[in-house]
Amino acid sequence: MVVLSTGDTAWILMATILVLLMSIPGVALFYSGLTKRKNVLNTMFLTFIAFSIASIIWVVYGYPFAFGDVSINGLIAQPAHFFLSGIGIEDLTGTIPTILFIVFQLTFAGLTAALISGGVVGRMKVSAWIIFIIAWVSLVYVPIAHWVWGGGWLMQMGALDFAGGTVVHINSGVTALALALILGKRKDDSLLPHNLGYSVLGAGFLWFGWMGFNGGSALAANGLAASAILVSNIAAATALVTWIIIDVFRIGKPTMLGAITGGVAGLVAITPAAGFVDVPAAIVIGFITAFVSYFAIYYLKSKLGYDDALDVFGVHGLSGIWGAIATGIFASPAVGGVAGLIYGNPGQVTIQIISVIVTMIYAFAVSFILGKILDKTIGLRVDEKTEFEGLDARLHEESGYRL
Repeated sequence: MVVLSTGDTAWILMATILVLLMSIPGVALFYSGLTKRKNVLNTMFLTFIAFSIASIIWVVYGYPFAFGDVSINGLIAQPAHFFLSGIGIEDLTGTIPTILFIVFQLTFAGLTAALISGGVVGRMKVSAWIIFIIAWVSLVYVPIAHWVWGGGWLMQMGALDFAGGTVVHINSGVTALALALILGKRKDDSLLPHNLGYSVLGAGFLWFGWMGFNGGSALAANGLAASAILVSNIAAATALVTWIIIDVFRIGKPTMLGAITGGVAGLVAITPAAGFVDVPAAIVIGFITAFVSYFAIYYLKSKLGYDDALDVFGVHGLSGIWGAIATGIFASPAVGGVAGLIYGNPGQVTIQIISVIVTMIYAFAVSFILGKILDKTIGLRVDEKTEFEGLDARLHEESGYRL
């Protein structure tokens, strides 16, 4: 008989708060520090409103459709608890209260929605953003969460995603790319960080909160949670150091922006693998992901001509893709009970690649369609005058210049 574990419950309560810290203030500070001063408050607003909208959707119908007891052909859950009706405070999911599992997953949904904003800062209408997030959480995030974590067809196939490589990072990265392509390039495309100190603080909150993001995904206070935290930190540290070395070779000096970008890329890449790999694998994952995201930001973006302002696709999308595939390569039976390629199971890599491709195609296609519909109806992009004068003053009648 499964009983409540107060230790597990205490840890997941803490992990939930840590994931909340990643979004507010983590993402808000990280992104706003990289934008122009005239758009800093708008950038923060996009994070706050996206997280709030996702939170409401999650408890009204998101959780029931993502994690309902019965899966309809592996595509979506048969909902039974709209507004969380019928779920009591004594009900358990594993050894923790079901309502705790729900709020833990709520923070993942809110974070994913907030991450998308980095691709559109400085040029998307607030009204369009709000409508897009409502539709996107409902039609993209919830189904993919069910496929991977809620008993859907990818989970049934054996796809591994410990804490959100596909559900969170590939999903948000590909969505940001779709919106960036529809919006087009910024008129004023210079993007010198107005306050890199904000971004350093944001990166610190992200790194700190990520330990709850990955460690909490064990859903217990145990060795797996500790291992997930260890490999997450090691992958981030490796990617940060590697990025600095690349910077020194490329431009002759280390940069703080490069350091925090590398650290975040490492955290992204290890996320799907955190509960399945050991320390040597984490070092390899972090090392390679620095090159993956560096290439995306400094070469691929300019070559293809898309304007992903804060490199959501380059960091979250591509490092998430590498991390998901790497999970299939390095998964160790001694850690997560599943063998990857180097432990004699090459089929796991195939499964991981399928999960990556499916997530990319579905997230991009639905996001692009939603963006196009909004663009043709209410308009997706602010007018040229608003873009040049700044969204803070024109859309919010506020100014962040003195912050």
